[in-house]
Amino acid sequence: MMIYDMYLIFIGLVILIIGVLVGVAFMVLLERKVLGYIQIRKGPNKLGFVGLLQSFSDAIKLFTKEQSYPNFSNYIMYYFSPVVGFILSLMIWMVIPYYFNLISFNLGLLFILCCMSLGVYTVMVAGWSSNSNYALLGGLRAVAQTISYEVSLALILMSSIVMIMDYNLFMFSIYQNIMWLIILMFPLSLCWISSMLAETNRTPFDFAEGESELVSGFNVEYSSGGFALIFLAEYSSILFMSLLFVMIYMGGYNLTIMFYLKLTFISFLFIWVRGTLPRYRYDKLMYLAWKSYLPISLNFLLFFLGLKIFLL
Repeated sequence: MMIYDMYLIFIGLVILIIGVLVGVAFMVLLERKVLGYIQIRKGPNKLGFVGLLQSFSDAIKLFTKEQSYPNFSNYIMYYFSPVVGFILSLMIWMVIPYYFNLISFNLGLLFILCCMSLGVYTVMVAGWSSNSNYALLGGLRAVAQTISYEVSLALILMSSIVMIMDYNLFMFSIYQNIMWLIILMFPLSLCWISSMLAETNRTPFDFAEGESELVSGFNVEYSSGGFALIFLAEYSSILFMSLLFVMIYMGGYNLTIMFYLKLTFISFLFIWVRGTLPRYRYDKLMYLAWKSYLPISLNFLLFFLGLKIFLL
């Protein structure tokens, strides 16, 4: 590969990361506005035109505040776990099957699963290294929850992989020219949506940050930049999971306005759920993963394997 191509890829990645961060800023603003209207209030509306600059001023405020840390914390791990989590959440975005200038991943789905699995460690280490009981409890809950739902996510994903017979996300758009996979796999896609919510620690599955029980959970000791990085990583993974859902079930990747509308709608779904549903009970969360989604996804996997063999 020419050195010029390497430069182009690098520039493309930098533009992608900037785009993701700006997208995250507006995602946070959208969430605050929508939650405001759900709760019959205004939401941020002072800074800039109808509050458009609110997220940027929050970012400046957080990153310029003094960083505090507990005296008895394991400082290096405490300091670096949000950074590593943030880097991992940005690394997944390389998998997007752009038509030009970026990397073509033939094993893209495996790369996504690897990065998501590594993300669990950052939450666990953040909770443990803070040396606070609340943070440790939040970290342990997050690990148990994320590992449980990764099993169901991987199995649901395998049904789609069986239909496509490829790990490359680009193939999904080719195979969904005539019919979206959500029509073939409607029950599985609903399981995937709720597994997405659990995987990204969102309401009604936000036990890692159960504010009413754990005073904010695993990130309770973080302030300023560390808190901002955890926040950015969470919203970046929400946007990515929405993108993944659209690519796998709703017609794949294409550069049309419809694609971005679909992506916005699935992102809006995360906020809508947060505004309307109460938090689940913890034992029910585990029951849902192991006794509902696991058998359902295994049965559908066998069904689609049979279907594929029958069609061949």
